Amino acid sequence: MSPFLAELIGTMTLLILGLGVVGGVLLNKSKAQNSGWIVITFGWGLAVAMAIYAVGQYSGAHLNPAVTISFALIGKFPWADVPMYVLAQMIGGILAGAVVFIHYLPHWKQTEDADLKLAVFCNAPAISEPFSNLSSEIIGTFILIMVLLAIGENKFTEGLNPLIVGLFILSIGLSLGGPTGYAINPARDLGPRIAHFLLPIPGKRNSDWNYSWIPVLGPIIGGCYGAVFYMSIFKGEFGLRFFILSSIVLAIFSMAVYKNLKQTKV
Repeated sequence: MSPFLAELIGTMTLLILGLGVVGGVLLNKSKAQNSGWIVITFGWGLAVAMAIYAVGQYSGAHLNPAVTISFALIGKFPWADVPMYVLAQMIGGILAGAVVFIHYLPHWKQTEDADLKLAVFCNAPAISEPFSNLSSEIIGTFILIMVLLAIGENKFTEGLNPLIVGLFILSIGLSLGGPTGYAINPARDLGPRIAHFLLPIPGKRNSDWNYSWIPVLGPIIGGCYGAVFYMSIFKGEFGLRFFILSSIVLAIFSMAVYKNLKQTKV
């Protein structure tokens, strides 16, 4: 199997299982309806592990543009292959949205809340505040990439690594998922959001494009910073990019705090 096809199928598998658990919890008359956040986070963690098992031997199972771009930034992946991987991941995300739409076909009409229908496909913040939401996605993906690189330095029993990564995703969801739903992956949000826009979902709302840039930009910034931080702090390879990214992240965090304090005074 080619790396392109592996990334497409792997991302599609990840998102069919991930979006599927969200649909099961949110859509009316699903047997899993109202089973809660714990079920969603476990579903996503297992989805990541299974997708890695499926295609890891063919492409390395990035399954996430933030992983691909951040690995390229620190020299662990060739820049020439980045467009191919990202394209495959995005196509996989769109196709996953279409499959989940078909899987829950009778349930869309039974679910009156258009926000819940959108939430099956993509993320929305618990409290809408752009700089705070962006900060949450940066933090989640920073932790994702930094720890993924650290996990890669450990020696596990053969075949155990994907399960460790899945448990790590579960941990991120449980601990950091509350503010934005932890996209931590541009393909996880933008691909299915495009599918939501294109599909004939009964009673759907708009696809909330005003928010769509946050689950794309946040993970890319956070992932790149996580990779550079790892190489700088763990490996001692400091460079200009560490200070540039630190300044960008600090500026975003400062704006989030300023906006929040300003709203509190009002």
